[in-house]
Amino acid sequence: MRWTHTPLPDGEVEALSKRAGISRVLAELLLRAGLGAGEAADAFLQPALAGLQDPFLLRNLDAAATRLRQAIAGRETVVVLGDYDVDGVSSTALLVMVLRRFGLNPRFVVPRRSEDGYGLSRSAIDRALEAGKPDLFIVLDCGTNSHAETAFLRGQGIDVIVIDHHRSKEPALDHGLLINPHVHSSADNSDSAWRNLCTVGLVFKLCHGLLKQLRAENHPVAFRIKLRDHLDLVALGTVADLVPLLGENRILARHGLRILQETQRPGLRALMGVAGVKPSQGITPTDISFRLGPRINASGRLADAALSVELLLSDDAAFCEETAQQLDAFNRERQEIERAITDEAERLIETQYLRDAGVVLFAENWHPGVVGIVAGRVTRKYNRPCVVLGNEGDFAKGSGRSVDGVNLVEVLGTCCEHLTSWGGHPMAVGVALPKIHLETFRGRFNAAVRAHAGGDIAEARLDLAAWLTPEQINERLLDELETLHPFGQGNPEPVFGVHGVVLRQAPEVFKEQHFRFQFEDGRGRRLHGVAWKMAQRLPPVHRPLDFAVELKWNHFNGRKLLQVGLIDWRLPAA
Repeated sequence: MRWTHTPLPDGEVEALSKRAGISRVLAELLLRAGLGAGEAADAFLQPALAGLQDPFLLRNLDAAATRLRQAIAGRETVVVLGDYDVDGVSSTALLVMVLRRFGLNPRFVVPRRSEDGYGLSRSAIDRALEAGKPDLFIVLDCGTNSHAETAFLRGQGIDVIVIDHHRSKEPALDHGLLINPHVHSSADNSDSAWRNLCTVGLVFKLCHGLLKQLRAENHPVAFRIKLRDHLDLVALGTVADLVPLLGENRILARHGLRILQETQRPGLRALMGVAGVKPSQGITPTDISFRLGPRINASGRLADAALSVELLLSDDAAFCEETAQQLDAFNRERQEIERAITDEAERLIETQYLRDAGVVLFAENWHPGVVGIVAGRVTRKYNRPCVVLGNEGDFAKGSGRSVDGVNLVEVLGTCCEHLTSWGGHPMAVGVALPKIHLETFRGRFNAAVRAHAGGDIAEARLDLAAWLTPEQINERLLDELETLHPFGQGNPEPVFGVHGVVLRQAPEVFKEQHFRFQFEDGRGRRLHGVAWKMAQRLPPVHRPLDFAVELKWNHFNGRKLLQVGLIDWRLPAA
């Protein structure tokens, strides 16, 4: 692994440190993030809900809120169709919850992966219309490219609103209202704070616009709804969907995580219970990414994601406990399938595709519902974009994941001629193509990634945020780092280089994969750390080392202790 660090001008670091009253370490982190100006630094460190911009700046949001207001006034029938991932599930729950407060009883439908495929398919629409044609059909987290499907709905006399954030190379929908800041982009909003909202963030903006309109009419219910209380759902979708945690996403996620920590929703409390999440210790993006999110996703991958929506909406504690247990069982099943596929995928890469800059993997026996997770694992392990596809009849369907610096949307845009469907974000995409074109696509994808990356990307790079001495690792620094939370896409957790680490005793290996270690600073203070999945590479004792570390609080036996997380180590450069 190649360590990189670009020193910043010492004078700039010192000036920001004094001006903002922060440590030099935090000043360096802010400068590295382009937040050297006082106002920018303050806004980042203290992201306030008041910093959310006018929702009506979003194209078509005013018209969509007006159409919802009409539906409320006329007690119209509404159907909400949301995608089966965490963003789609949380978006559906949020919108249904708000509309119910205004006396509507919207039906909701989630596509069934095995029957309907991805997005606004005709089979999902037909299922949604079984109970009768609604006056208004709202599509969440998909539908941007669904020209034929929205035209069909409009032909049935049904009004359509599509709220989505997936990129598209196709013309904007001409049937119904589309809210998608990536489709309706322009020079004046390309850097807007709301540009990278995921769908649940866009639904939050729509609800905000709706409340503004109804409060202007003195609607009594509009004054009783506090959107802030629904930020737990917004945080779920925002963190899980890998959108940049900057701008309005940072504001919504920061406050949403606090609301999630205090949430009284029976469904979320039950889900936290089975997932081992302890709100009393604080909720982090990691809790969503690796504990709550996978369980919500598991129902959509292996069964019906409508179950997850019901969980978020329900006030029945017994139902929520039973459903949370069911999702946990689905998740365990998903993990077993995923482990088997991951092992096969890694063998394929090692034996056939190790030299490819961009990897495409497929096997007839792979479950298309879990290949996205496998794509994430092999992408991280081999540090290159990977598309992993499962079997679906004559088609190969699955997901791709990327690495920093490689935009999958741009890459696929140059090699998509054989894809029957594709779309997503720079870091995560969904893909489908006829199996007969697999080899052609594999070659084209490899070449496109190589051209996009401009060279060999196989060597993992570790970017150090700052260099520390052991004496600088203390509780005050960790408290300062808390002001940078939440970490995630676009705001990565800082990795620090530490000079002069000397281990006085051998690391303690546990569970055959990990090890614990300790070292002292120059004042004799002992620091404790852990290295995950590094037991095959133990650092030597009694000699100076360079460590690359993350710094975290570890909650143990009711105490909160500073813990050093080892990412990599090396002998000091000569």
